[in-house]
Amino acid sequence: MRSSAILSTRTMTDTVKRWDGASRYLRLPLLCIMLAVFLITGCSHTGEGSPAGLLSLEANELFAQGNYDACLGKYEKLIEKEPETGDRVLFEMGIIYAYPENDRKNYQKALECFRKIIKGDPDSQYRRDSQMMMLQIQNVIIKDKLIAAQQTQIDAYRRGIKTQENEITALQQKIGTLEQKVFELRTEPVDMVLIEKKKRRLTLISNGEAIKTYKIALGGDPVGPKERQGDKKTPEGTYTIASRNRHSDYHLSLRISYPNEKDVKRAKELGVSPGGDIMIHGIKNGFSWLGGFHTEIDWTKGCIAVTNKEMEEIARLVPNGIPVEIRP
Repeated sequence: MRSSAILSTRTMTDTVKRWDGASRYLRLPLLCIMLAVFLITGCSHTGEGSPAGLLSLEANELFAQGNYDACLGKYEKLIEKEPETGDRVLFEMGIIYAYPENDRKNYQKALECFRKIIKGDPDSQYRRDSQMMMLQIQNVIIKDKLIAAQQTQIDAYRRGIKTQENEITALQQKIGTLEQKVFELRTEPVDMVLIEKKKRRLTLISNGEAIKTYKIALGGDPVGPKERQGDKKTPEGTYTIASRNRHSDYHLSLRISYPNEKDVKRAKELGVSPGGDIMIHGIKNGFSWLGGFHTEIDWTKGCIAVTNKEMEEIARLVPNGIPVEIRP
């Protein structure tokens, strides 16, 4: 007898494969899967030319398209037209209700379908398999509840961690505020200024320890040492604070003793002027509102730039004559 089962063999095989691969929770034993495929794709007594047969084909097509609600609707009409096929149709409906790729799957309705087969038709060939499916689904429901409880606990832990992170952040801000207040009370000058070009960092050092660091902007062509006037490079080497200009166009400039002997010699060998006027300074007058945003680009002609507020701190603690080391 030619089969016109609602789910074709190929479709149902793919269904079971996707079920086993996509579902995180519902894992049918191999024997149950093989049995379900055999029964569902077995010989059907629905003639393909009959109205019920057409409904079977339509339901099969809707399932293949992933339109599970419409597929279930065809099943219900099929039960009305051929009540004698009710146990087979109910079994297939139970499969669809529990199908992992069905976004609107409903385990309770799936259980109702299998329960109707078990209670309504003791001689149904689908009775045993309905019992097996009910057992599988009930196991899934238990696992889902366990997973939901664990997820709730995980979410609670995450909220606790977030709260602790916020508390840590608040404490760090308080520590930073206190450190800044202590720093502002400091009157002892520092021993050295360290500038690290690659890290875009200026560090004030006292007694061999870093006491404050600042993010800096450099010359527009910062890689490599300064060689000549106008190359927009920041020097590299050992210098000193040579002088200061409290009325600079770039807030509170501290002049660095560039060029040193090595710089002069290199420029002479190249037949160029080494340039000069290398400063540690703030932002150009009238543009102090830029604040820390100025460090987003290297914008100076070779100088080292900080914010105006930072420059006031540096100028207060950095005396003339102390070493300035500028590293690549």
